[in-house]
Amino acid sequence: MHFLENSVDLIHKRGSVEVIAGSMFSGKTEELIRRLKRAKIAGLKVEIFKPAIDNRYSENMVVSHDDRSISSSPVENASMILLLTSDVDVVGIDEAQFFDNAIVDVCRILANRGVRVVVAGLDMDFAGKPFGPMPEIMSTAEYVTKVHAICVECGNHANYSYRIADDKRVVLLGEKDVYKPLCRNCYNRKNSDREDNNS
Repeated sequence: MHFLENSVDLIHKRGSVEVIAGSMFSGKTEELIRRLKRAKIAGLKVEIFKPAIDNRYSENMVVSHDDRSISSSPVENASMILLLTSDVDVVGIDEAQFFDNAIVDVCRILANRGVRVVVAGLDMDFAGKPFGPMPEIMSTAEYVTKVHAICVECGNHANYSYRIADDKRVVLLGEKDVYKPLCRNCYNRKNSDREDNNS
């Protein structure tokens, strides 16, 4: 019986990294919130973090586009997460693309400690390029879920965040007034039209 109890404890302490990635309006944060709320229902100790820069909806809440929310701790950099996660079972991290590259090691260290780490973030920026530390987090994760929005031009699956505003900054916070989800074909067509108009 003693051996069985220890085995069960080891199963509960098996760490891992899960990534939920996709474009704007694809349901990343909604899925993150769903997984974390289920962990809370299971009686696990959960801590949620987001970059302090992301205060579009709330300072201290992770909020999805469909108004689902869960309380969180805003942090200035990835290393702060390690200081705030003693004796936890599950760590949620939203908008991971806005963190510095140290977030990759933070996820690895937490998972090695036996923590389940659930990360959500944009896999590509507005230019269709890999966004910040997301590719490296995805490559070291045990599980990767790619979610899709709906292309507002043709109705197909969308995996690109097309920036409506003609602004070249990589980080530009915004909602439907700044971005819209597009499929590959519509994204390429819109960018081609923009280049033609600017030439």
